[in-house]
Amino acid sequence: MEASINEFLTYLAVERGASPHTISAYRRDLLEYSNTLESRGVRSPNGVVRDDVTAHIAALRTKGLAPSSIERKVAAIKSFHRFCVREGIAEEQPTARIPLPKVPDRLPDVISIDDAERLLGQPFPEGPVGCRDRTLLETLYGCGLRVSEATGLDVENLDLDGGFVRVFGKGSKERLVPVSGAAERSMREYLAHGRPFLRTKKASVRQDPSAVFLNQRGQRISRQAVFGIVRTYGGRAGLELHPHSLRHSFATHMLEGGADLRALQEMLGHADISTTQVYTHVDRAHIREEYLSTHPRARLR
Repeated sequence: MEASINEFLTYLAVERGASPHTISAYRRDLLEYSNTLESRGVRSPNGVVRDDVTAHIAALRTKGLAPSSIERKVAAIKSFHRFCVREGIAEEQPTARIPLPKVPDRLPDVISIDDAERLLGQPFPEGPVGCRDRTLLETLYGCGLRVSEATGLDVENLDLDGGFVRVFGKGSKERLVPVSGAAERSMREYLAHGRPFLRTKKASVRQDPSAVFLNQRGQRISRQAVFGIVRTYGGRAGLELHPHSLRHSFATHMLEGGADLRALQEMLGHADISTTQVYTHVDRAHIREEYLSTHPRARLR
């Protein structure tokens, strides 16, 4: 089973261009699945039957996992078995008629425009670290980037004079994202007065000359560090924040400002317009709130 899982993960990395973060999540989910199968005496993909899969799903539910987490794990298992049949590793596809667990509709976390102004208008520490942190937040909100896209950003991807940033999203798909206003100004300030000073003189530390966002050792900043930065400054502004909140807020505020849905799809790097359409629900919720708070007879019973 483990050899088949490794073969599948190699396929995802090489042929599908999946990110290291995605590969790590798939490995974790499939090894957990493999442990369940082994406890049932199953040691090969060719020996798996439908009851083995449903037993694993039932075990996941008893752990109290969120429906979205179970859905992700089951999706990984279904993809693995499809791969096994396609590659001749197994004859049957035991997950063919097993539906993905239903996940309740949930609108993305979004902060208000006033909250965004409070977050980005707060005082940042003097020096290169504060300059970097401000620019990181401005870029996440001003360009709607995923965390992996921000951490993967290279200096050569910046075309500030042209007003664009070249971003490599899911599956290494390339797109151009506009950058202007506060995000552009902050980036120019950081490149001139912040980034050059995020270095260490220790010869033993391998630094990254291409990365835009660096840690204090001159290395490419990590996902964990970005989450920590967003959480810290969000807390100082009285907000509970994670990086994706800023991406969601970027999309919602763009729609509220009249952005075209197709243009927003391009900026976010969504392969399917239906993924972008979730923000229209947020936008309609905003319109309803405005109506209820401003129309003189909206709350009369």
